[in-house]
Amino acid sequence: MLLDFLSRYLKEVEATVRQAEDSYVERYEEEIVAADRVNLRIRVRFRKGHMLELNEAVIGEAGRPRHIGYRYHFQDEQNKLVFRYDNTPHFPGLENFPHHKHIPDRVTGVVEPSILKVIDEARRYLTSN
Repeated sequence: MLLDFLSRYLKEVEATVRQAEDSYVERYEEEIVAADRVNLRIRVRFRKGHMLELNEAVIGEAGRPRHIGYRYHFQDEQNKLVFRYDNTPHFPGLENFPHHKHIPDRVTGVVEPSILKVIDEARRYLTSN
């Protein structure tokens, strides 16, 4: 059985994804790997043609979810990058390594983002553009 706090986490993510306005969910997969690990694969397509793809591997640790791997990719209607967050360890010189954000012309170090904030960032981008 999945840990209770991981179950709550999955419910919160699903509710947030389904509340995204002017969008539809192309893919929503929750893979329960073990009682303390889940993998998420989500693709949301927005009516303007933008796509948000969310992938993460989450384990339960010390009573809360901890991401062991993530990639949150947002692109426009022409498949051009708007932003992508990930923790692939390929930019060791950046602050908060391995967490970083790709934007069209650069990569910056960031604090590990929450999937809920990334969904909100994509929604805010669409509202302002």
